[in-house]
Amino acid sequence: MNTEAAPDPTASADTDEAPPGDGGDASSRPLLATSAAFLLLGLLLVLLAYWLLDPRPPRQVTLATGPEQGAYAAFGEQYREQLRRQRIEVTLRPSAGAAENLKLLEDPDSGVDFAFVQGGADRLRQPDEPLPEDLVALGSLFYEPVWLFYRTDSAKRLLGRPQLHGMAELKNWRLNVGAPGSGAANLALRLLDASGLEPQQLTLAQLPPTPAVVALIDGEIDALLFVSAPESPLVRMLLQTPGVGLLDFVQAEAYTRRVPVLSSVTLPRGVIDLAQDLPPQDVHLVAPTAMMVARESSHPALQQLFVQAARRIHGEAGWFQRRGEFPTPRNVEFTLSKEAERFYQSGPPMLQRHLPFGVANLVDRMWVVLASIIVVLIPLSRVIPPLYELRVRSKVFRWYGRLRQIEARLAAERSVDVARLRRELDALDARVDRVKVPLAYADELYALRGHIQLVRKRLIALGGARPEAPAA
Repeated sequence: MNTEAAPDPTASADTDEAPPGDGGDASSRPLLATSAAFLLLGLLLVLLAYWLLDPRPPRQVTLATGPEQGAYAAFGEQYREQLRRQRIEVTLRPSAGAAENLKLLEDPDSGVDFAFVQGGADRLRQPDEPLPEDLVALGSLFYEPVWLFYRTDSAKRLLGRPQLHGMAELKNWRLNVGAPGSGAANLALRLLDASGLEPQQLTLAQLPPTPAVVALIDGEIDALLFVSAPESPLVRMLLQTPGVGLLDFVQAEAYTRRVPVLSSVTLPRGVIDLAQDLPPQDVHLVAPTAMMVARESSHPALQQLFVQAARRIHGEAGWFQRRGEFPTPRNVEFTLSKEAERFYQSGPPMLQRHLPFGVANLVDRMWVVLASIIVVLIPLSRVIPPLYELRVRSKVFRWYGRLRQIEARLAAERSVDVARLRRELDALDARVDRVKVPLAYADELYALRGHIQLVRKRLIALGGARPEAPAA
């Protein structure tokens, strides 16, 4: 065989020129088979990691909001629009308010994954009852001021003046504190207690927000207490309704000491309408903060999307906060989600700033595992060359067994059937002639063929025949 060119380990060694179209493919099969097993192992590890990590979030999620015409309902629509851009469908679940939202989150059969929860809503529990461990907070979203609206004619009738100066003056009033299941009802009772009033000293109603506003305007009640962001249409309407006043919590700081979930906030003069100078002076209010709470089992990618949406929805300046003040990890009453903590520390994942969410999320959640798989596979890859060598050499060594059988029969039999053994040897030589191996292993192939010739010479000597050329 002509071997003038430098040996190529991937080239095929043969006594004859390879048939057209063969291209030495047969000699590369051991390498392909060995590499395929290695790649199959890597693929199985990747599929296992994908199944365990479940990087793709579900396409549907349920968000518990609050009463119709309330701030939670208004914000829920904005969250639905934000996540729709990432092809996530958000189903909004109306409720009585924050307390009911908490119950929905704790109920595994409710189907609710995320919910707005007012600070202090969990105080419906016993003081020594622990918070649910399977719920996590995504952050505080906005202030929810306590709005105590009252009829000025009721104040004049009951107090002798059109202004209400404090909650302690509500004795004998007809006050709506919010529907059962709302955080407002619970907080109202705590504020009345801090003001030195017992529930039996008032006539308490528990109407939902919209019927309560109608009852106030019709004079069926004297006052109502809202706990809501100013985005609520009902709040904005009452702020501009003639004959309806808003209580100025001049003792706001004192209330925050008595009810720790509250903060002191100020409704600036003219913020409602600068042209009409509404309100005509600063109004002091107390406010808990609204949180976004999720099941801990909810998909991490969804938690990340909700926190990012919260930044876009609540991050601008408003009546009670400056730009960038919300969302915040402060003032949360549940364990902060790991995804939320990651967001507050470093912002959105870097890949999501440049790639579509689906691709960025997949890479972001898989790269650590993929790197670990590569670290594991690198040492295993060292077995490929020995396995490849074993498979190539086995293509030659397997025929040594047949050759030894012929030699054994030649030595053991007294009356040797030389013609039969020569036919078997010629068949073996023809099979070996079709074996193709890389040039790096050609010496072993030629050694086998040399041994075949040695056995042939012995057979020729026994038969007294003339040597024949090897079969092509």
